[in-house]
Amino acid sequence: MVKVTLLEAWATDAKIRGMSPRTIRNYRYRIANFMRFLDDKDIFAVNKIDIRDFIEEARKKGHYTGSIAFSLASISNFYDWAIFEELTDKNPVKEVRSRYLHSYKKDNEKRDRQLISIKQAANMIDYMVDIRDKAMMTVLFKTGVRRNELLSMEVDDINWNDWSITLKPTAKRSNRVVFFDQEAATILSRWLAVREERNRDGIKALWISTIGRPATEKTVIYMISKAGIALGIHNPKSPKLEEHFSAHCCRHWFTTHLRRSGMPREFIQELRGDVRKEAIDIYDHIDREELRRSYLSHIPKLGIGAHEFTLNC
Repeated sequence: MVKVTLLEAWATDAKIRGMSPRTIRNYRYRIANFMRFLDDKDIFAVNKIDIRDFIEEARKKGHYTGSIAFSLASISNFYDWAIFEELTDKNPVKEVRSRYLHSYKKDNEKRDRQLISIKQAANMIDYMVDIRDKAMMTVLFKTGVRRNELLSMEVDDINWNDWSITLKPTAKRSNRVVFFDQEAATILSRWLAVREERNRDGIKALWISTIGRPATEKTVIYMISKAGIALGIHNPKSPKLEEHFSAHCCRHWFTTHLRRSGMPREFIQELRGDVRKEAIDIYDHIDREELRRSYLSHIPKLGIGAHEFTLNC
């Protein structure tokens, strides 16, 4: 098969296996980029040297470790599909990935995503002018949702009775309910008032543009990058992961600051929607009201908004 046909066949299989359209699109972009790197070389004749050269080329272009790791995960997924289809008998990525991604890091380089302070998070929201961006950023910090979970939210997903949002189902998430506090409620309500004026076509999506179109992945990336660069916490040209700030860093912020505030680990896992790995965990029921109260008492306050709502806590 030619490379384009191979990519189409992989994408069809990925859809059957239940991968989300967004994930397929992201993986496909990375796999196609690898195919362009190979030029005319047979993709099934690739060896560990080719993979190493691909990593080195990405480093020269300034790609950071997390980006390269995602590319390799995408390429590895393609080769696993090809093995299943009996198009090849090996996955050249697996024997190279851990060795060369590790060796390219400096000994003193941090391997964790960047963690900003509560004050820096507040500064990011304050920096943003559009109330939509302020609301999106607040929800990211206050709920710890993933970027695709944020973008798939609809207005009707919000429950104002207990300040919760029901997320769309995904393979990566167990618990689909997340909570928000009074600060987020204030900004969300302000955004909904503006959104009503922008929404000329009756779109259900919670996040829309000034012309009434649903926000996209690029919307979130641009919004966060612009604020991050202005505040000195995001350097898009750096190869170091800890010098980048992305939507996933908000999830890291959410998790770490809840842990530091003393929230029980199992409650944090529930709010994150982590898939339960231990058999006993499947039967460990967490009371929703207890979880909500714990969330409200532990979620960091950013010092934004005014007290416009009341809720019996």
